[in-house]
Amino acid sequence: MIILASFILFTGGVAAFTWYSLRKTNLGSSEGYFLGGRSLTGGVIAGSMLLTNISSEHLIGMNGNSYVNGFIVIAWEVTSSIALVIAAIFFVPKYLKMGLTTIPQFLENRFDAQTRTLVSAILIVSFVVTLLPIVLYSGAIGLESLFGISEIFGISKTEGLWVTVVVIGAIGSIYAIFGGLKAVAFSDTINGFGLLLGGLLIPVLALMAIGDNNIFDGMRKVYEFAPEKFNVVGAPDSVLPFEVLFTGLIINQLYFWGMNQTIIQRALGAKNLKEAQKGLLLTGLFKILIPLIIVLPGVICYFYFQDTFYDQQDSVYPQLVKKVLPVWLIGFFAAVIMGAVLSTFNSVLNSVATLFSVDIVKKHFNKNIADAKLVKIGKATSAILALVAIFTAPMVANASDGLYQLLQELNGIFFIPIASILLAGFFMKKVSAMGAKVALIFGLFFYVFMTWGYTDHGIHFVHLWGIEFVLNVAIMYSVSYFFPKKNLYEVTDVGAVNLTTWKYTKPMSIALCVVTVLIYVLLGNSG
Repeated sequence: MIILASFILFTGGVAAFTWYSLRKTNLGSSEGYFLGGRSLTGGVIAGSMLLTNISSEHLIGMNGNSYVNGFIVIAWEVTSSIALVIAAIFFVPKYLKMGLTTIPQFLENRFDAQTRTLVSAILIVSFVVTLLPIVLYSGAIGLESLFGISEIFGISKTEGLWVTVVVIGAIGSIYAIFGGLKAVAFSDTINGFGLLLGGLLIPVLALMAIGDNNIFDGMRKVYEFAPEKFNVVGAPDSVLPFEVLFTGLIINQLYFWGMNQTIIQRALGAKNLKEAQKGLLLTGLFKILIPLIIVLPGVICYFYFQDTFYDQQDSVYPQLVKKVLPVWLIGFFAAVIMGAVLSTFNSVLNSVATLFSVDIVKKHFNKNIADAKLVKIGKATSAILALVAIFTAPMVANASDGLYQLLQELNGIFFIPIASILLAGFFMKKVSAMGAKVALIFGLFFYVFMTWGYTDHGIHFVHLWGIEFVLNVAIMYSVSYFFPKKNLYEVTDVGAVNLTTWKYTKPMSIALCVVTVLIYVLLGNSG
């Protein structure tokens, strides 16, 4: 009863706060619904970006990954800070200057309408078939493990997971459908505080238990038990070799934090450039600290369980939670996991609705559509795609290398081709629309073939990202030689928001880059 009460109290409190924050927001306009009325501040942007990114596939999946592979998986997190610095200094000022609602709008300006539509369609498919099902399923695993949904209702574990997936999907849909971006952003901010507090409680309580109420003694014991787990430099044959930092990983991070609609839409909704940059760089700071929540607990799991759960790594983190967390806090922590799942789920639904409504419906079916009708279409899109995600979620069960690794492998299908043409749009003036489209299609088929077709090459999938990017660039220049670009596009200020730079952008950017390098210098020889 205490567990259920604390769960309902936190989850209900977030909903009440979100409703109160939205009571004066005009959700009938497309800007109000899709961009939060361009009113988001730095703290809200940071909280929403962090929670859109960090979900159950991180708490459950990445801790499971670090349990098996150690601290080398930290690269997914800390290198994000450098990408966020680049996004804050270069990409976001241009996006706000152009007054974008979606990133594919830039592709139409730079290339042509077909490129915009093609990328929007690919993004919609990618969100629905990869991210949403994995988020739902990993969240269901966490809640089933903590709450024992199947035992409560007297059903099988498989049925319990189904019930949990449906409930999470339904609640997440309500936020996205009825509240728009602002509801998503505000609920994410509160859930973000819950995630930081609840997530930090797990390693703190575990280390205190191991160290007889002394956190530092606990950390020393964990380190001495398996020092090799703290090494951040992956071997060439490891799950994440160190060399990938300089090949495909940097391209992936630039795309994810600087060009990904789901993430960057929060910055597009900023009240001015100052708040957008503040939000991005605060997110960069959180990404350096977040391994304390989604990597360190996995290594602590190894101290407790050794290799007992190696063949079911996605179940080990809930085992640690149940071991160290007092009963009266389990409900709160279940609410934290629920909030993390909801934040990513409703954020992706909102972004898909934005892409479909603005880039597909308004662009190709009714250019003069009324805002109110466009918002209704966005809501209907969210509802339909939520149902699709709910029914496809169980298909990702039993991923051989864990849910987080599966998500990254699947993301590579879509992220790298789109990143290639977006970077070409900004930096490669000679690349034409035909060159971009050919490279986009080539990239999709190349990665799928090399990952699931010809599998004997022995090349790590992140290295494949780097190889694909180089090939895409070569193809774009080759095709553009025979089909040169026809339009001359320059970024112009449409006057959407104030473009004054945040005064701490440069010093904070330098600090984040230095800290990232220091992490690799200090932990590179562990073990």
